[in-house]
Amino acid sequence: MKTITLGKTGITTPQNAFGALPIQRVSMEVAVRLLRGAYEGGMTFFDTARAYSDSELKLGEAFDGMRDKVYISSKTMAKTPEKFWEDLETTLKNLRTDYLDIYQFHCVNQCYRPGDGTGMYEAMLEAKEQGKIRHIGITAHLIGVAEEIVESGLYETLQFPFSYLASDREIRLVRDAEKAGMGYLAMKGLCGGLLTNSEACMAFMKDYNVLPIWGIQRESELAEWLAFFEKDAEMTDEIRSIIEKDKEDLSGDFCRGCGYCMPCTVGIQINNCARMSQLIRRAPSANFLGEEWQGLMGKIEECVDCGLCKSRCPYGLDTPNLLRKNYEDYKNIIAGRTRI
Repeated sequence: MKTITLGKTGITTPQNAFGALPIQRVSMEVAVRLLRGAYEGGMTFFDTARAYSDSELKLGEAFDGMRDKVYISSKTMAKTPEKFWEDLETTLKNLRTDYLDIYQFHCVNQCYRPGDGTGMYEAMLEAKEQGKIRHIGITAHLIGVAEEIVESGLYETLQFPFSYLASDREIRLVRDAEKAGMGYLAMKGLCGGLLTNSEACMAFMKDYNVLPIWGIQRESELAEWLAFFEKDAEMTDEIRSIIEKDKEDLSGDFCRGCGYCMPCTVGIQINNCARMSQLIRRAPSANFLGEEWQGLMGKIEECVDCGLCKSRCPYGLDTPNLLRKNYEDYKNIIAGRTRI
């Protein structure tokens, strides 16, 4: 297993980290078992956020009394210094710790800077001076904002989507961050579940100085990622063929399932309905064709074109149009006119 150092932070960890967003969907008992199992299997870096409901509480329970053995990053979506401090104190309490290894501004649409009038960067600096955070990080989904962040030199880490579907521009962002001495946390390494070959995903990451954050919710998923500590992934001709086929299949606009477009004003489950065509073919499940999902997909007919989902999409997708295309494809599959 390759070991990387996150830029100038000095944080050195195996290139195989635990993304704790999905554990908000499981019980405390299951979450603690997963988290401790990840540590015992070799993982040392764990990423969570204030926005992930009770995820922080579950990390706090799992790593109580062993804080010095793991690295923990969390995030705040605060837009004011007052909310920043409230979130930070809640996070520290939830995690049962007096410091964070990395604290990140979460899903920003701007690069916070000293003197920009928001007071946000100054709050980060103050938290670092107080010893409550050790390193200042930031996460984004907009490539232009991410490029500005790297150029600013103000942040020690950047968290941004990165997978083997990355564009040349996104790959250049990774290289530029490395040159700037920034640690790079790679989120969406599975493109929201559309990439299903973990060996291909891991082999791709090895070519870059990034730390992939894998979202883990089940024992089987954890076992899949921990297996790479025993036998590392290698880039072979077979893996290259898989990657090239996926690039061909997923070229053009597609929903990554991040959910930042939600909630929908009429209750459409956008983050899954807008990518149903890919899900039903790449991660087949009989449930997708059942009565429940037929009802959920049917709600697309209620779309009022309010435009909110489109304005919120960090990838600039025409979400209403994407929903309708997926619904037409779905109806054809249900009617038997299109084969999966």
